Amino acid sequence: MVVVKAAEAYRFRLDWFISFVSVVEQGGFSAAAQALYRSQSRISTHVAELERALGVRLFDRTRIPVELTAEGRELLPHARGMLQHLQAASDNAARAVQRVRGKVRLGAYPSAAAHLFPYLFEQSAQRYPGVDLVLWEGATLELEAALLSGDVDLAVRPVLPVPASDALTHQPLWREPLVAVLPGDERPDGPLRLADLAARPLVTVGENGGRGNDHVEPALVFEQAGLAPDVVFRTNQPQTLIALVRGGIAVGVTNALAMSMANTEGVRVVPIADATRGREVALWWRTDRTSTRAGEAIRTLLAEAPPPDLG
Repeated sequence: MVVVKAAEAYRFRLDWFISFVSVVEQGGFSAAAQALYRSQSRISTHVAELERALGVRLFDRTRIPVELTAEGRELLPHARGMLQHLQAASDNAARAVQRVRGKVRLGAYPSAAAHLFPYLFEQSAQRYPGVDLVLWEGATLELEAALLSGDVDLAVRPVLPVPASDALTHQPLWREPLVAVLPGDERPDGPLRLADLAARPLVTVGENGGRGNDHVEPALVFEQAGLAPDVVFRTNQPQTLIALVRGGIAVGVTNALAMSMANTEGVRVVPIADATRGREVALWWRTDRTSTRAGEAIRTLLAEAPPPDLG
């Protein structure tokens, strides 16, 4: 019986076991030498040194081709297993070296966050466990400011309003239509028209007193239709818009994703027939900063993310 104590392992060389297994698998010393790109004498020396260290004969050299002895047959699965474990350890180490590591701070506005964050939590943990993904939620203009200040590395925000800085660039992610939000007791026969909505007080997306309200999607849609609606309030929080509509203060015009992610109890979401522009959502980052492997990994995840289900 071949027994090797752990304390004696230092007496053995790895190439002895490699040569031994190769002789078995290649069917002889000469074939093993060719497979390992070594001389036959070197292979013979390795096997002989392994035999001396173990105190047994591993091959019956009187046979042509050589055959394993009983001790050789007993050693073979252990030698193969040892080499396989070493190969697995080497492969794991190589993958660890190549593994994407780093910290990525990603911001998104509320409805995009509701759509994307569960997906990102799951996929980044599975595919990029070495990436520390920090998620942050904010309004569109807050995301722009956070990108420029360096507080976030990537941001998911609408294309409009166009950022004030040329240092930002974007990659489109999805498009979605604008919808009307009516009190729940209203039952229109079908899609509404912009003129119907412009005749009533409106609550829309945007920031009261903030930059860019004339360049968000609802404002541009009405402007292109030659209409000037009475906007009584602007908000980036879908539930605030819904509450104002539910309370009979105004009717709402907003992006479809916001309503699909919100609790719309007490209101009715209706298509707008003649809205020529919807919302285009994009992933934004700074052009004047070097991209990291971790950042590229998260950008890949976002590009692969399924679009919102707005049905």
